[in-house]
Amino acid sequence: MKKKIAILGSTSSIGKSLLSIIKKDKKNFKIELLTANTNYKDLINQAKEFNVKNVVITDFKSFIKLKNFYQGKEINVFKNFDNLKKILPKKVDYVMSAISGIGGLLPTHKIITHTKLIAIANKEAIICGWPLIKKELKKHKTKFIPVDSEHFSIFSLLENKEKNDIEKIYITASGGPFRNLPKKQFKKIKLKDALKHPSWRMGKKITIDSATLMNKVFEVIEAKNIFDVDYKNISILIHPKSYVHAIIKFKNGLTKFLIHEPDMRIPIYNSIYYKNGKGLISNPLDLNTLNNLDLKKVDIRKFPLVKLINKLPKNPSLFETALITVNDYLVYKFLEKKINFQKLIKLIHKISNLKEFQKLKKIQPKNLKDIYNLRDYVHLKLDTLGI
Repeated sequence: MKKKIAILGSTSSIGKSLLSIIKKDKKNFKIELLTANTNYKDLINQAKEFNVKNVVITDFKSFIKLKNFYQGKEINVFKNFDNLKKILPKKVDYVMSAISGIGGLLPTHKIITHTKLIAIANKEAIICGWPLIKKELKKHKTKFIPVDSEHFSIFSLLENKEKNDIEKIYITASGGPFRNLPKKQFKKIKLKDALKHPSWRMGKKITIDSATLMNKVFEVIEAKNIFDVDYKNISILIHPKSYVHAIIKFKNGLTKFLIHEPDMRIPIYNSIYYKNGKGLISNPLDLNTLNNLDLKKVDIRKFPLVKLINKLPKNPSLFETALITVNDYLVYKFLEKKINFQKLIKLIHKISNLKEFQKLKKIQPKNLKDIYNLRDYVHLKLDTLGI
């Protein structure tokens, strides 16, 4: 029997990687739904290639173009996720949530009831809405797999283990393009320099987050939420080769680590073939890298945003939504060359420390509306600052 699946964000890099895996094993999969925001051309090409009958395109102009062209034809075009009951009347076997940004939280939350297993690559959903996501997972008995390489590695290492067995979790960071740059040279950093990631091929926004190490702050929040461990039990290690993705030291004296090439196809493959791997062709064990892992603690002077971890609230709160929104807003200002690299870092610290945002640490989101209303408010607040 074919495995029925849906892909949220099929035109993203994660979505395309997943489709490249499925393409080699088409006989065992039936894709029920593909979604995108604006990239309607790739979306339709994907739908045709994989014989998909239902697509969602959330950008209104793109929706109108597709709807007019495919009216009454072989592909059903929807503009939002309100018709999931119609599109997925029965639970599918697997959903990949690969929509980027807080906009991915709503469809991720909505589709949980329609799937037996959900693989989530949307970090904003886990950071901002984890209590709501967790509640839906439990209510609908839906299994969950994290897809970020670090979190999938922790997930794999913890199989048959309890959180009380953990002494310390270490997640690794390549250190980005500036790990070897002297601090005094940071004032000369240009946009083109920050976009040169040494290990991973990613979009511009996440590449800048890697350059500031803000992506690791977010990954620590994800790990804390997913695995229900205290922040004090999670640390970041710089690992330039990006070969080790997670290390766990257990209370019984054992320490385990998981390695794989810096290739997102590996955690994606292992999520869709969970406990049923068919064999992924990969490179031989890299003994040269294993003999020189070069693991180091983070240089806080160069990457001061890591200090934000020490100020995060103990329990999930609305503060995390404010922090993500502030960072997103300022990163795009940097990408537009309206602020420099050092100002980007200083403003993230300064704005996230505003009293009205600090008060949010005591407030847990009650519903998705709380999160989206706060995101919109933070945007308006930042606009008034005239950055």
